[in-house]
Amino acid sequence: MCYFLKGFVFYILDKGFAVVQKKLKLADLAKLAGVSTSTASRALNNNPVIKQTTREHVQQLAKTHNFSLNTAASRLRLQKTKVIAVVINLEANTEQSIDDPFLLKVVSDINQAVNRKGYELLLSNSYMAGDDWHGYFIDGRRADGLIVVGQGKQQSQIDLAAKLGAPLVVWGDPKTPSEYPIVGSDNYLGGLQATEHLIAKGATKLLFLGDTGHAEISERYRGFNTAIGHSRLVTKPQTIKIDITSHAAYNAINQLLRDKGLNFDGIFACSDMVALGALKALKERYVSVPNDVRLVGFDDIAMADVSHPSLTTIKQNTHLAAKMLVDKLLAQLNKEEVESQEIAIELCCRQSS
Repeated sequence: MCYFLKGFVFYILDKGFAVVQKKLKLADLAKLAGVSTSTASRALNNNPVIKQTTREHVQQLAKTHNFSLNTAASRLRLQKTKVIAVVINLEANTEQSIDDPFLLKVVSDINQAVNRKGYELLLSNSYMAGDDWHGYFIDGRRADGLIVVGQGKQQSQIDLAAKLGAPLVVWGDPKTPSEYPIVGSDNYLGGLQATEHLIAKGATKLLFLGDTGHAEISERYRGFNTAIGHSRLVTKPQTIKIDITSHAAYNAINQLLRDKGLNFDGIFACSDMVALGALKALKERYVSVPNDVRLVGFDDIAMADVSHPSLTTIKQNTHLAAKMLVDKLLAQLNKEEVESQEIAIELCCRQSS
């Protein structure tokens, strides 16, 4: 017969002797097996991501030491945290950060949606979380699930977390084939409408500003090219690949004006911050917007309406997107199947075009 008391096991033997043995924890088992705690947990759950030899080794040690995931400690480990982690997925070589107004707007809307469901929000970024998001957030009991803001250029960390079983949903481009749900705007249509608007306003020498390596921006660029393909008026469109920051756009426009002069009369910027950086460079060189150059951004951040001139842009409905992101994540926590979903966009016409 055995009894549990404050982390120890008391075995009462036939002859009346009591043997006291410290209760084995998951971390202790992992140390015995020579693996990480997250690997030990996955091995005990027979996760196919872990090599079969490693699974068998850990499972055999568990049997030898009478360790079971059904212990009180394990039950405590598996309890819900009522926390949702929001991971800002930033590229290693970008200057974009959490203080980007659009990212702040997305996080703010997600926070409200999370709170309405009785959960708390844990804000992190891809650098802090490291390579193993599942181990850091889920095995580490920091959160019950993940909302990832931004697909980035490479989805390896997202793919791995999903493969390991982390409940997650991504803000990105829903057209991207994936094994996890993606919620986001119709980026292709947004790019198409923005460019068609510039052409309709008389722009014939168009410039695209943005890094097409990103899934969302790639779709906006595809819309840009489709609109140009439908028009016989546009000649020699240009593309400048830049970081998604106002500083990068400011430098790019200044460099272009120095090298080639004003050889464009319309700009489609991949984001409002990029558009505002371009606007600053143009105004400093006394290029009139919209008389000399017409300008359209993407996002509809608060500054778009109060800039001078106010910025024509493609509005993303982050409030609706946030609700969908949270609803789809909670549905996963309830073992429900969910799918990617696309959100309508809206062209907001202002003074810059």
